[in-house]
Amino acid sequence: MPKKKPAVVVTRRLPEAVEARMTELFDTRLNPGDRPMSQAALAEAVRAADVLVPTVTDRIGRKVIAAAGSRLKLIASFSTGVDHIDLAAAHARGITVTNTPGVLTEDTADMTMALILAVPRRLIEGERAVRDGKWTGWSPTWMLGHRIWGKRLGIIGMGRIGRAVARRAAGFGISVHYHNRRRVHPDVEAELKATYWESLDQMLAQMDIVSVNCPHTPATYHLLSARRLRLLKPDAYIVNTSRGEVIDEDVLAEMLRTGAIAGAGLDVFEHEPSVNPKLLRLDNVVLMPHMGSATIEGRQAMGEKVIINIRTFADGHKPPDRVLVTEY
Repeated sequence: MPKKKPAVVVTRRLPEAVEARMTELFDTRLNPGDRPMSQAALAEAVRAADVLVPTVTDRIGRKVIAAAGSRLKLIASFSTGVDHIDLAAAHARGITVTNTPGVLTEDTADMTMALILAVPRRLIEGERAVRDGKWTGWSPTWMLGHRIWGKRLGIIGMGRIGRAVARRAAGFGISVHYHNRRRVHPDVEAELKATYWESLDQMLAQMDIVSVNCPHTPATYHLLSARRLRLLKPDAYIVNTSRGEVIDEDVLAEMLRTGAIAGAGLDVFEHEPSVNPKLLRLDNVVLMPHMGSATIEGRQAMGEKVIINIRTFADGHKPPDRVLVTEY
């Protein structure tokens, strides 16, 4: 007798090839409208699902998990971060949570480096001036930015993405510094020519550019608080391709407005998809729509990881990308 396919609910549209493969392998319910599901719709979905495949736009909190039927045993998130899932509540119900680590490292690092280049050199301002007809020709004093060669980059979070950013920065003649929950192996430091700072406060005060590459956890919420942001030099730049909640966005916007910080490049926001209106009015901040991992290759690789996690779990084995509560 053939084994029954697990009932899988997918909350958003995924790449066509990924959806086709999931439909072939599982009893899959897709979301053709590609609209984020309401909390009520999520609660209804988990009642009849063996597996839920959410994305970062879904809040899988305690109430949704409490509404799950006894069938739900796996939340296979189409994401690297899992701050949108109440891990403690899931594990208390005996629900395994998986994510898709590693496959977005290079894509996110590319976006980080693009912002590190774009903000000091005022690339978006210049592009906008050309489109708006404000460019009247070359001038020795117009649209001046800052060179990045020889600058000091402080990376907050030296995980996969932080290390990939460090490798890119070295190619542009940037001095690499970092703060991490745990110091990386000396061999890694030597390879990256990276200087470790045990004190985040001391590092922030000395950097020309700060890149946020740590995950959002209860411990990193507003890690860059008002007090810490005020440690930055007035000519410093900050780039965030991690999670908006790591930075006190209101304070950042005010410091950008007054010139207390030179500029910022943000691919993530504290209350996305809403963007702080104060940021929208500023020319010294580059705003991107959370597209750091938005490559065809990356999305397909994420889908493949989700499928592997579901198949492994359905076969009675531990999926390779299990997320443990202690990690967060």
